Amino acid sequence: MDHLIVKGFLSTGEPSRPLVIGNELAGVVTQVGAEASRFAVGDEVFSRVDPRVGGAFAEYVAVDESLVAAKPSRLTFEEAASLPLVALTALQALTEQADVRSGTRVLIHGGAGGVGSAAVQIAKQLGAEVVATAGSGSVELVRELGADRVIDYRTEKFEEVVSDVDVVLDTIGGETQERSFGVLKSGGTLVSIVAIPDAEAKRARWNVEARSFFMRPQGEQLAHLAGLVESGQLRPIVETVFPLDEASEALQKVERGGARGKTVISVRR
Repeated sequence: MDHLIVKGFLSTGEPSRPLVIGNELAGVVTQVGAEASRFAVGDEVFSRVDPRVGGAFAEYVAVDESLVAAKPSRLTFEEAASLPLVALTALQALTEQADVRSGTRVLIHGGAGGVGSAAVQIAKQLGAEVVATAGSGSVELVRELGADRVIDYRTEKFEEVVSDVDVVLDTIGGETQERSFGVLKSGGTLVSIVAIPDAEAKRARWNVEARSFFMRPQGEQLAHLAGLVESGQLRPIVETVFPLDEASEALQKVERGGARGKTVISVRR
């Protein structure tokens, strides 16, 4: 997301200037407001901050406590910082935009990416049958995350080997999204984290739901996800950690795409 803000493709509303980007973090509470009650100085926390404010690419950031949860004790700060955006996106997509539960058949595109890797694990925790797409080098990783079947998109066309799924989680868009409507059951749901062109026409043609959404920060849901981490049902996938003074290189890497999991910036005082 941050690389899209830098390029001007996403608006943060009317941010203060200068704009400090960065939308998820893990760190230690150094000060609390007079009306704060849930956390104390010294607590280890993680958060998806208000995107209108940002500020995570800095040594200090002020965050409303409603957006904060206790950091899972089994994770490093870098691992914890990689989770809020992707895990909240996956959770809200699967449980709010779609009704994934035991027995639901789900196709997750980009199963090795940030959102996809979280979604595979959360869908399995919900009891779903999970099919995921991934590149050749990531097939085994996605299988280890819990996918019942992994399709190598470099050698197979998913629409030729999968059909009658209840839910598609689209993290890619474009041609992949277009081809995904044909594998849904009548009455199924496609949820996308990118825009769905001509959504109404596609709903009518395929007799399915087609929903594009953008996640919202939510501390209580983040606490639920922390519980999944502590119980071993959710683990972050971190590909690369950059120091803060190499933030530009980190954003360029994200823009190139193709990552396995998340790219993280480490801010050490």
